[in-house]
Amino acid sequence: MTSPPPSFGSAGEHQLQQHLGTADRAARFYDQQVRRHLTPEMRDFIGRQAMVFLATADSQGECDASFRAGPPGFVHVIDAHTLAYPEFRGNGVMASAGNMLVNPHLGMLFVDFTHHHVGLHVNGVAYLYGDSDLRSIHPGLPTDVAPGRSPEMWVHVTVEEAYIHCSKYIPHLEPAPRPTGRDTTRPKDADYFTAPRTAEHWPSQR
Repeated sequence: MTSPPPSFGSAGEHQLQQHLGTADRAARFYDQQVRRHLTPEMRDFIGRQAMVFLATADSQGECDASFRAGPPGFVHVIDAHTLAYPEFRGNGVMASAGNMLVNPHLGMLFVDFTHHHVGLHVNGVAYLYGDSDLRSIHPGLPTDVAPGRSPEMWVHVTVEEAYIHCSKYIPHLEPAPRPTGRDTTRPKDADYFTAPRTAEHWPSQR
């Protein structure tokens, strides 16, 4: 009689666990740390975060990593199984949102770099909604998430699993005010990685 498949994790990770002899340790992690919903503590944690890292892939499995930021709580917890965050006007590429159209699986990583030095992984299924469409379903969505900017759309996430990213190796970062005025030695964003630079334009390493 074969044993039932593990509740969490991919076939690939279970294969490596068997190969490297970590299956028992991984099973304890799944049992103790991984949830199919957001606990009250997870919900509070997300509400305090001002940034999140995103992982998406297209229909062929080609991956993309991205980043979103906003005021604390810009990723809105609707309930224990649901999140939503706004997408604003950007460079027009729509890499993350475009991937979600053809492959709705989304990975999110929230990291507290300043206080508790801990992270939270949230994996789920994402769907795109217009602002008015999602508000008709969830009227409690926050308004004026980014003052002076209106969402082009919302990403609605149904949570499939959530689990801790331990504090080991998470660096400590101190919040600091953003410098005012333009640094004339710094290239514009559009040129930062693509335009050739002479030696005097490279930042000093001293």
